[in-house]
Amino acid sequence: MRDEEADRAFFRDRNVLVTGATGLLGSWLSERLVSLGANVVGLVRDFVPTSRLFVAGSKGTTIAEGMTLVSGDIRDRELLERVMGEHEIDSVFHLAAQTIVGIANANPVSTFESNVAGAWNVFEAARRSPKVRRVLLASSDKAYGSHETLPYTEAMALRGEHPYDVSKSCADLIARTYWVTYRLPITITRCANLYGGGDLNWNRIVPGVIRDIVAGRRPVIRSDGTLIRDYLYVEDAVDAYLDLARAMEDPAVHGEAFNISAGNQLTVLEMTRAILERMGSTLEPDVRGQATHEIAHQYLDAEKARRVLGIKPRYGLVAGLDRTTAWYRDFLAREGRRAAG
Repeated sequence: MRDEEADRAFFRDRNVLVTGATGLLGSWLSERLVSLGANVVGLVRDFVPTSRLFVAGSKGTTIAEGMTLVSGDIRDRELLERVMGEHEIDSVFHLAAQTIVGIANANPVSTFESNVAGAWNVFEAARRSPKVRRVLLASSDKAYGSHETLPYTEAMALRGEHPYDVSKSCADLIARTYWVTYRLPITITRCANLYGGGDLNWNRIVPGVIRDIVAGRRPVIRSDGTLIRDYLYVEDAVDAYLDLARAMEDPAVHGEAFNISAGNQLTVLEMTRAILERMGSTLEPDVRGQATHEIAHQYLDAEKARRVLGIKPRYGLVAGLDRTTAWYRDFLAREGRRAAG
């Protein structure tokens, strides 16, 4: 059981900035922080009306109604400094990034601008903001690049080769230099592949497969299906971020990186079949073998996060997929009714 009272005691009335608030992790983290009584400021570049942030929940209200939203870009350092200063930000969760591998391959410069320049702008603004007491960077398992020996541990070199992987390696290293050189209180999370309700990037495996199944189409796999990935349910990732933010009261944690994983190693085809099974579908996957510049095998050793932070995921793959597919069934049904008028 999670100690909600300890979370509430820590975050109540705390001024928090979440970049990338409309994204998968950003919306779930913002929702949790709002529920805990934090004063949440969300930085939003593009208004996405179908984001969980703006869709009314069971109580008829949206997550955004409990937040202060700022329209802006992480490449605008003056804006970041103004937001951190005027809102007296204590804690920064830097989640904003261009996260789609295919887009990164096609548009490397915009990916580097968002993921690398955006990161140093956030760190520099935080360095110049005396109220900031903690910065948490969302890096990625992709920052490690390809290694012959697995699983990845935090001691391994960061050696991305393709545009998205390199952008995460760079941001990760820049975070480290802001700790070593300036003693900015920063920590780094390297999460496994996140999945959960609210991910509207349909070319990702989980939401794309679910949408295909709901539409009665064979689910499309753009790779050859053999890529092995480590999958983490989004609410487990939120728990990890809250645990890490609380742990940062101890300066010994500053400057550290933590792998966050549920220990699920599945090929893309196995993950697709798991979703098909949970949804009771007999459709056969459409394996196209078109994906390029992808790391063949990735998974994380999360022993350090368990030992230092006490992080243990609450949801296994089955529970995570059940919660995820239920969210998308509801969302796609609502979208269908809206399109029908």
